Amino acid sequence: MAEVKIDDVVYHLDSEFKKALTDTMARFAPGLRVDNAAAFKYFRQRVYDHCSVWEKVPDECVRGGGRA
Repeated sequence: MAEVKIDDVVYHLDSEFKKALTDTMARFAPGLRVDNAAAFKYFRQRVYDHCSVWEKVPDECVRGGGRA
């Protein structure tokens, strides 16, 4: 099993996660006005609260890597 540092993953995929959260809110709460920045900040904190700093993931979920 490989390990990923979850806060680095969330930080690296910040814009992709923001778009996904915006799409999700539009789909499931179309009439609700949401501060997308605040919603993402809350989501990100929930990820950190529910995950360990280093999360184990199956090796097939990781390709390449290492520090240059």
